[in-house]
Amino acid sequence: MRMVDLIIDKREGKAHTREEINYIIREYTAGNIPDYQMSAWLMAVCWRGMTEREVSELTSAMMHSGDVVDLSDLPGVKVDKHSTGGVGDTTTLVIAPLVAACGGTVAKMSGRGLGHTGGTLDKLESVPGVCIEKNIDEFKDIVRRIGLCVIGQSGNLVPADKLMYALRDVTGTVESIPLIASSIMSKKLAAGTDAIVLDVKCGTGAFMHTPEQAKKLARTMVKIGDALGRKTVALITDMDQPLGMAVGNGLEVREAIEVLSGKIKEGDMLYEVCMLLAENMLRLSGLAEDDREARAKLTKAIETGAGLKKLEQMLTALGARDAKACIADPNTLCTVKKKVPVYLNGEGYITGMHAADIGNAAQKLGAGRAEKTDIIDPAVGLVMHKRRGDFVKAGEPVATMYVNDESRLEEAVKTLRGAIELGAEKPEHEPMVYDVIK
Repeated sequence: MRMVDLIIDKREGKAHTREEINYIIREYTAGNIPDYQMSAWLMAVCWRGMTEREVSELTSAMMHSGDVVDLSDLPGVKVDKHSTGGVGDTTTLVIAPLVAACGGTVAKMSGRGLGHTGGTLDKLESVPGVCIEKNIDEFKDIVRRIGLCVIGQSGNLVPADKLMYALRDVTGTVESIPLIASSIMSKKLAAGTDAIVLDVKCGTGAFMHTPEQAKKLARTMVKIGDALGRKTVALITDMDQPLGMAVGNGLEVREAIEVLSGKIKEGDMLYEVCMLLAENMLRLSGLAEDDREARAKLTKAIETGAGLKKLEQMLTALGARDAKACIADPNTLCTVKKKVPVYLNGEGYITGMHAADIGNAAQKLGAGRAEKTDIIDPAVGLVMHKRRGDFVKAGEPVATMYVNDESRLEEAVKTLRGAIELGAEKPEHEPMVYDVIK
């Protein structure tokens, strides 16, 4: 078998066999296929696409390119949730404790943020003392004791994806549904869970800009999950504006605590998307017959404080120095030298937001990374005071920036102002959830 022949086959639109796909992934991961040949093959996939069978077999080959976590000795249905990335997306820190409080088992390996999106690990590490680097035995012990744990991904989890993604990033081969879907699902499947709820974002702050693109990706990932024996559901959710009002690590943890404390109410975007994701996690876990029963259980977990207690237990298990004090006063997570109100020029209804630019504004304050080696300031970021459709009066702040380093403050303010459009008429309502793919 020669790689050049497989490149030609894909260039001509032919489907690979399972053996050919396994050969490509195995030999590339081992260093026996050079980057220039893999780049040519990736471009051929972008151009010609793949069949459903090929995508499932590619995902399986990538999944087995490194460690595969075995969670079979943990009780219950192990359920995970994955977001394709967004701004103010604090859902994991809300739904994992809530699902665990309802009897679920949430075993999640997560990633860090890069660019305008925030990573769950960075948010967790804004709590003093938290360490997300746990070995598999420690991880499983925490899940067994309290019903949930979120840690960083194993160093040898899907090495094929690490190599391929780095190559795709510099060869113009990122935008391919088969390659995106296999990248996401190989990591989720290798992490060992039984069921997966996917939050596929669409809009100005997401990789998929339209609901149609997001649905195509979602359908592909659900089919992969089904083909490889995992119960999988995908929600298509809006990312034309930040999901929560807070953008920044400590600020987002504070907002998650506010949801779990009942301070953020039904009808709020973050609250509703969290509940919808958690409802599906409970149904896939066999803990609720339908969405109504699931919503009732989740609401009770908020009202009784059971969900908040689970978050405290997880933070403590991850090494937090004083999780109880952090939850009692989450403002300690976002104590900064200066808070700067941001005003717009003029007044009117907010007719549009560019969510990625709002995330970029927070990143310029030190809340995110432009490069993987950048150091995050966990306390800084911004809090929006308005959403799309709200009226902004002259002299009324649209947001407040939490600032320690002022070196890029002016640039951050300019970026945020440019991300918000004003108009004379209130815009039409847009849905929070476009579709559910099962």
